[in-house]
Amino acid sequence: MSTSGDVWAELGELNEEDAVHTLSLLFAMYEEQQQRDPDDAAAALFFRNLSTVLKQAGECNLNRR
Repeated sequence: MSTSGDVWAELGELNEEDAVHTLSLLFAMYEEQQQRDPDDAAAALFFRNLSTVLKQAGECNLNRR
């Protein structure tokens, strides 16, 4: 199993298109997991964290304008 540092390094090597594709695949994996088990804690945490990060990114973008 890769460490978080290993995964971070791999993520940093992705071009923009591959990064978007990777995020889409990750989203789809957790979405499927949540559909199989609506009470899945890992999927719920993923979507809660993703929502938080999206809000933070949106706020950062607003502050740059």
